[in-house]
Amino acid sequence: MRGIRKVVILSILLPVGLGVLFSARLRAQQLDASTPQVTADLSNSQAVSPPVQITLAEAQQRALKIEPTLLAARAAHRSAVYDRSIARAALLPQANIVGQYLYTESNGRPFGGTLPGESGPVFIANNAVHEYISQFVASENMSLAAVARYRASGAAQLRAKAEADIAQRGLYAVVTQTYYSVLAADRKLQAADEAEQESHRFVDLTKKLEAGREVAHSDVLKAELQWEQRQRDRSDAALQAHQTRESLGVLLFPDPATPYVLTDPLDSMMTLPDQNEIERLAAQANPELQSATAGLTAANANLLAARADYLPSLSFDYYYGLDAPMFARVGPLGERFLGYSASAGINIPVWDWFTTHDRVKQSEVRQRLARANLDLTHRLLISQLHAATDELRTAASAFTSLQHSVQQAKESLRLSTLRYQAGEATVVEVVDAQNTYLATETMAADGAVRYHLAVANLERRIGKLP
Repeated sequence: MRGIRKVVILSILLPVGLGVLFSARLRAQQLDASTPQVTADLSNSQAVSPPVQITLAEAQQRALKIEPTLLAARAAHRSAVYDRSIARAALLPQANIVGQYLYTESNGRPFGGTLPGESGPVFIANNAVHEYISQFVASENMSLAAVARYRASGAAQLRAKAEADIAQRGLYAVVTQTYYSVLAADRKLQAADEAEQESHRFVDLTKKLEAGREVAHSDVLKAELQWEQRQRDRSDAALQAHQTRESLGVLLFPDPATPYVLTDPLDSMMTLPDQNEIERLAAQANPELQSATAGLTAANANLLAARADYLPSLSFDYYYGLDAPMFARVGPLGERFLGYSASAGINIPVWDWFTTHDRVKQSEVRQRLARANLDLTHRLLISQLHAATDELRTAASAFTSLQHSVQQAKESLRLSTLRYQAGEATVVEVVDAQNTYLATETMAADGAVRYHLAVANLERRIGKLP
């Protein structure tokens, strides 16, 4: 029996022990497998995020969210929207509920109050010793001046919207100029790199030719001086590129040092509409013209409001509730306390020591000023449209010409180097060709910025070009 017990106990403990060992081994394998994953997660968290890809449209949208001047203009527009809502509410009936309890000292004479056995109040203006008021009140004031002020608030809202549009388009122009200035600075840095490398190759060439007694040592010195100058030019170009990139970062990111890559090409160009189409678009969407027009509309409405103060105004009030010596719907003798009353009135101005007269004259002065401002805005818009269109066409022509000049300067440098290597040109010719190529590349980059800025300035006046 004892042997049978041992066999049974071993048969029970053996599977249990094997299960424990198997689970422990499996847990160890899971820990070993999870360790590389944790390491990979840590390495990924420490990796530097890639630069942000930024188009011109995205750059403009980013700048809209953080530029304080534009935010202030938009806040002024929202405030004007609320002002118009407040002015509209002044034209509509007003309703409120009033509640009041009045206590007045008794005059000591019984049966002098409004209730049986109640004494009267000592003040004749009061109705009872105890007076309870709980009423719903609806009132309406009607006047031409209020309607005119509502119209003025609508014009002020349109003007604030136009001012916000002016600020937004101005910001677009700034972002456009800075955006393409970064691309131009990168292009100049690339040109400076190429020029520095070309100068270094030319130094090697002059040294080889000097070793073969084909040129004088002065050519080597001239080439080395040119190489040193190109190294300084590259350092200046790198500094300019860094500063310009951070200037754009200030407009786009909370951290100006955020790495980013600009994706719009510097050499892109568009087809311009004709002058009639440009003038039509400007008449429809120019914010300066809209602002001046809204200013004249507001001045006209304020003049009407000032003149309306000569006219009578009407008022109407309706009361429903109780005004009784006790807070109850029915009195002790069955009298009804709950009821209504209404009143209508007219206010006719008679004498105000010429206050209304002076306000009218003041409004007339402001109206004449607003009309003169609108006329000037019309004239300036025509002049600015012509100037902006001429600048854009000139910048486009110059940009195309500079692109062709870059190709010619590059080919001239190649040919001058070959002629020098063949002994047909001097070192001065090669150096001049190098200088011309770098100067042309720089002017082409500046010409691209000028072209895109001219596009942005025209779009400030007419909206997006079709």
